[in-house]
Amino acid sequence: MNGMLKQRRLALINDVTGFGRCSVTVELPIISALKIQVCPLPTALLSVHTGFANYFMDDFTDRMNDYIDSWKKNALTFDAIATGFLGSAAQIDITRRVISEFPAVVIIDPVMGDHGKIYATYTPEMCRRMRELLEFADLVTPNLTEACELLGATYPKGGVMSDSDLATMAANIAAKTRGGRVIITGVTLDVGDADDITNFIYDRGQIDFVTGKRIGNDRSGSGDAFFAVAAASWLNGETLTASTRKAADFVAKCIARAEQLNLPWNWGLPFEEFLTELR
Repeated sequence: MNGMLKQRRLALINDVTGFGRCSVTVELPIISALKIQVCPLPTALLSVHTGFANYFMDDFTDRMNDYIDSWKKNALTFDAIATGFLGSAAQIDITRRVISEFPAVVIIDPVMGDHGKIYATYTPEMCRRMRELLEFADLVTPNLTEACELLGATYPKGGVMSDSDLATMAANIAAKTRGGRVIITGVTLDVGDADDITNFIYDRGQIDFVTGKRIGNDRSGSGDAFFAVAAASWLNGETLTASTRKAADFVAKCIARAEQLNLPWNWGLPFEEFLTELR
């Protein structure tokens, strides 16, 4: 019956950046293309992302609770909550409020650092609170740097790991969550081709890999695009492995096109050209 039909709705806690194709401006159109309604809760507004020399930023922390109050007064509900970059310990606390007051599936992308370094904005207190946030997660999608930080582990030399060490790391992160699902993204394994890039999947004790060739250099928003496709596909009922493969293939296609167009790294991915291919 038509009266029983319901479109999935996702609350997206992340910053909104005008130029540079990252965060909400990447995730919203991709998740929407996969037929899930996106409701952003901004953590900050930026003219361009911080990979540009000059940027304007308006921290939204002081207005987030009023924003949430409006959602509650309008009796809104969500099927899922997804988190991205959080700019302060206060924003992590606000995220906990959203999770507690809007029961839903929780997907955490712990945007804390990359290439073995934690972002300068992330204090030890924020790292501690992010670890505490894991207990609410049904799915966590850290890169290797973030995975190490979540466990208080040392980043491996050259960012290279064995599959057995990754399995242990993923299992230890999963044990801190309620859902037991982890994707450790963008890993270089100690076997195979050095140009390969692997996404390691841990799904409640089941292990899998999605490996492809590394294309070009790092580009802003690549992780956001990956997260959007993987999270939305999983919410739509695809397996975690299938969702990861779809996300990796989509990002690879976008990066290849960015290389063809000779786009500067901080302009992000031309994902708009492939949105209609997402199903």
